[in-house]
Amino acid sequence: MELRPELLPPPVSPERQEQLGSEIDQIAELIEAGRLMEAREAVAAFNMQTGRSYEPSDFAAYWESQDREELARDAARPERLKLSDVTREELAEIVRRITAAGPDSDYYLRLLQANVLHPRVSNLLFWPPEELQDATAEDIVEAALSYRPIAL
Repeated sequence: MELRPELLPPPVSPERQEQLGSEIDQIAELIEAGRLMEAREAVAAFNMQTGRSYEPSDFAAYWESQDREELARDAARPERLKLSDVTREELAEIVRRITAAGPDSDYYLRLLQANVLHPRVSNLLFWPPEELQDATAEDIVEAALSYRPIAL
């Protein structure tokens, strides 16, 4: 299924990706050198230009979970994209794209998280309960959409 343009990851120019990648390296080096005050300032500046809310810990050992290019690409994209009219079919396609583990999987995971109420929707994909073992994308979407918060 093709997704409509507003659900697709926005392109990131190689120049922007390289610029953010250099800043990521600088922040990681500051942290590694123990220059935490400077690192916090650099992270704050990074967040101002990307509109994100990273913490120094996000840069400390980012390479354990993603490479520099992935982090830079993700930082260049919006943190959350909430749409009021996303359909079940679109959500199922988003789930399929997440589980395909492509270069834009993180973007699609954030998109899914922003458009369903389930607070741990990623668990349905990566650590599913027994009833969702080997579930289809449609089953996962159904479980995510059936979640209702409990009023305290």
